[in-house]
Order: sequence, then structure tokens, then C-alpha cells
Amino acid sequence: MNYKHLHYFLQVAETGSVARASEQLHLTPQTVSGQIQLLEERLGSPLFARSGRRLVLTDTGRMVLDYAKDIFALGAELEASVRERTTHGRALDFRIGVADAVPKAIAYHLVEPAFAVENVHLVCREWKLDLLLAELALHKLDLVIADAPIPSSVSVRAFSHRLGSSTLSFFATPALRERHPGDFPACLDGAPVLMPGEDSAMGQRLRAWFQSQNVRPRLVGEFDDSALIQEFGRRSAGFFAAPGVIAPGIEAQFGVRSVGVAEGVEEDFFAISVERRITHPCVVAITQAARNELFQMARKPVRATAPRRRQAA
Repeated sequence: MNYKHLHYFLQVAETGSVARASEQLHLTPQTVSGQIQLLEERLGSPLFARSGRRLVLTDTGRMVLDYAKDIFALGAELEASVRERTTHGRALDFRIGVADAVPKAIAYHLVEPAFAVENVHLVCREWKLDLLLAELALHKLDLVIADAPIPSSVSVRAFSHRLGSSTLSFFATPALRERHPGDFPACLDGAPVLMPGEDSAMGQRLRAWFQSQNVRPRLVGEFDDSALIQEFGRRSAGFFAAPGVIAPGIEAQFGVRSVGVAEGVEEDFFAISVERRITHPCVVAITQAARNELFQMARKPVRATAPRRRQAA
């Protein structure tokens, strides 16, 4: 098969027009049409049908398009792998995006293994997931760390690699816990709670969990940035949830205590890349450390705590 013909086919399929494809390819429309015709003859089946002024894919054309995207994606991986092997003596740039819904402590533990790669230069961006995926599609990022796989509504040719999951624990300052005593999760009923944004995967799961527990907390704030939730939480503004795998660090940093575990609710984390098979050395380091270390930590249940009762003088 002539892969140049396949490249011309891909351009026509994506633009829906031989004229527009020929402009992008800097070729005449007659040349592009002729190459598409040769490909159809090679495959023995028409790839396009006309619908008004546009060309639409036939069933065979849609199948060929899927294969073509995979072929050229693998070609891009090959070029990236070769470039990585030629960076000896120079800093290896690693451009990573972190979705703003990912807790900062989790982001650190996930990204930190990349520094073990010799002579790496890390560039880290934090943004909303859809914007990061757009940057990934343009090859401006090598990896995106997120709390959800690629949304079905986002048309990006990339792959979601699951890193692991963590139980979700609720935290509160001792002073706030003292004002809302009782067993968990009943102590949250009517209590001030700080929540992830309504559009986030974790925000939706927590709302469903509250309903299942017949608990109606008082929502006092919604945040896209998990660091802001924890900062308000340390000042007794409300109870807040965070991954249980980093509970000791949260307690030490923010002066809060674990209240209990939201049974049945877990937060998932993903590495999203344009690679189907992970080859970038930094991405390999991140995925291996996450799966073999961070999310393999013994998950001891966080015991629900009640505030200590003051003894009578």
C-alpha cells in the first residue's frame, strides 16, 4: 500500500472536500482526486460518496479512516521515540498538564518520579481538562494527569491510561468537629461542607453519595481548585473530602483530622497521552510508580472519629 495515498485520503476525510484538502497539501485537486482513486482501486471499494457539495465516508471509508488514524499515530510515536534517543547530552523536555481538579499532593506524588529520568526538564501546566486535552492534541503537551478519562464529548485522538484509585476521606478541624459531634456520616447532616465543582467527576459522586446516605449537608462553597478547598478547610469553613491515600499528609499540613471514609466512593486518576503504547521515559516512570507504589499502599480503613468530650471541672 502506498501510504502517501492514505495520507491524502485522511486529509480529504477530515476536511470533507478535495479542494480544501488540496490547499492543505499544496497540491492540485486533480492530483488529490487521482491519488484517492488509486487507493480505492487498491482496496477494491469506494471510500467516499457525494452528499451535496461535501464528500462523506462510505462504511468502508469509515473503517479505513480508523486504521489510518492509528497508523499515523504510531508514526508520530516512532518519531518521538527516535527524538528521545537523540537527546543524550541535552535536557529532555517533558511537558505535562495537570487538571485543576486533581489534588496538589496527588499531582506531586504522580509527577515526582519523572525527575528520576536523567537530565529531564519539566514544564508543568495546570488548567481545565478540556483545554489541556486541546493542547495535547496539538502536541504542546506530552501527558495530561486527570481525575477522569477522556470525556466522550471531546474529540481528541488520545488514550487514557488508568493509574489507580483512592478511597475518599472527610476531614475537619478539631474545632469544627466539636461543633458537629456524632457518628460519621450522620455528623455531616446540616454541617457546612466544601465541595468540588458541580461539573467535576468527584463533585457528582459526592452528591450522589450524600443522597444514598440520607445526609443533607449545608453546601457553603464550591471550588474547582482542590488546594482552595483545603485552605478554607484548615480555617474551619467546612468539612471537606480528599483522597485517603494522602490522608497523613493532609492532616499534618492543614491541622485537620480524618472524620470518616465515604464508603463506596473512590477517586480515579488517569494519565492521558497520544501514545497507545507508553514509550516516553518520563511517562513510563510516572505510570510504573503510580501503579506499583502510590496506589498500592496499604489502605487501612480510616476510623470514624468523634470529638473528645470535655471533662467536668
